[in-house]
Amino acid sequence: MTRIPRIIAIAALAALLTACATTKTSTAPPAVDLPAPTAGELSLERWWTSFDEPALTALVDEALTNSLDLQAAIARVESARAQVTLAQADLLPIVSWGADAQRNRSTRVGTNPLPPGFSPLTTDYRLALNASYEVDLWGKFRTSTRAAQNDLLASEYARETVRTAVAAEVARAYFGLIAADAQLALLRDTLSLREQTVKLQTDRAQAGVIGEYDLAQAEAERDAVAADIATTQRAVSQFESALAALAGRSPREVFAPSVPREPSVAKLLAVPSVPAGLPSAMLERRPDVRQLEKSIVAASLRIDRAHLDFLPSVTLTGALGTESGALRHLFTGPGFIWSAAAGLVQPLLITRSLEANVDIAVARREELVASYKQTVQAAFKDAHDALAANETTRAALAAQTTRRDNLQRAYELSDLRYKSGYSPYLEVLDAQRQLLQAQTLQILAARDVRLALVDLAKALGGGWEYKTAVEPQAAAK
Repeated sequence: MTRIPRIIAIAALAALLTACATTKTSTAPPAVDLPAPTAGELSLERWWTSFDEPALTALVDEALTNSLDLQAAIARVESARAQVTLAQADLLPIVSWGADAQRNRSTRVGTNPLPPGFSPLTTDYRLALNASYEVDLWGKFRTSTRAAQNDLLASEYARETVRTAVAAEVARAYFGLIAADAQLALLRDTLSLREQTVKLQTDRAQAGVIGEYDLAQAEAERDAVAADIATTQRAVSQFESALAALAGRSPREVFAPSVPREPSVAKLLAVPSVPAGLPSAMLERRPDVRQLEKSIVAASLRIDRAHLDFLPSVTLTGALGTESGALRHLFTGPGFIWSAAAGLVQPLLITRSLEANVDIAVARREELVASYKQTVQAAFKDAHDALAANETTRAALAAQTTRRDNLQRAYELSDLRYKSGYSPYLEVLDAQRQLLQAQTLQILAARDVRLALVDLAKALGGGWEYKTAVEPQAAAK
């Protein structure tokens, strides 16, 4: 019997040496070839306020408070927080209490019958406090806890990713709405002019100054503008319902949306500017990249955890209580009982399943590494495309503004020529069509500049306070 503790001690020592020799999986994200930064620090935490649009700021704040997508992301954070608590519970002993009552009937003691006068019935009552504790000898429970904590951090970064996406989608829909409002106002003004033209041409046709052809052309141009108004009204309605849904409003409010704003072509054309270039801390700004970094750490720790399952487990158990043959003597009699035990278990015949767990953990980490590289690649593609769009859309807006001014002058000259009898009415209609098209394209170009700014802010990781200590906060909870 004296050899048993010695054997256990030798086995434990051998396992300890094996654990110490186990190679730890790297938790660092894979190295990627990054471009050099070309800009300093940018303040992008609440980038939407730079547009000086109080209605936009109110909508974004409403969406960040009530967005259903964001609420779902917050719920996932709470689920990950609970998983940390669950993992930490394995580091503590399990304590429980139990009460037992037994009544047995026996006619023999061993192989001999009971002596005369002895009752064949026996009763036993027991009340005990039980405890069991698996010693975290190799650190597998601590490793699981660290993995769960990094999953929590990843879920918090995922929440911030949703936050940046919600703010960007609200801004895109809002700028689409005010551009549609500007188009609608332009078309209504144009329709009023077309109605006046039709009335004038009708009078001139009745007076015999012009023929039916010129009158029909004027009426056709009026009808074309009326059709464009209907199409633009539909776009306005769709943008309003989209913003109501993004803001997390009720189905009744989505069905009958109300989106306060101050549409103004002059304000739409006045777009803010931002410094161009890549900030030095771009990857730190991108919450989706930081989410994958923490997921890789968690996956690496789970590989180590799977390797630790090959090592023996040491369990301590104990009980403390009282026992009596009569319930009334359970707390007054001398039946004090206790027990203590220790056990060592070494997996032998289930190594195939343990190896499969390691393979699963390794494959999961490789998948996350590939996702990390792909996400970093997509981040810099987004930044490249947004920077290019920010430059080219401004050039397009400048060109469309110049074109609009030139066509305005051409229309005025054609109208003067027609009234002086030097050109047919068809020339005036053509100048009107080109001017309306130029005015519309100018509005769309101004919208595109704003959308490019939204995409740039999102690509650079704007929309959350990336310098806030997210990790210490998560670790403390």
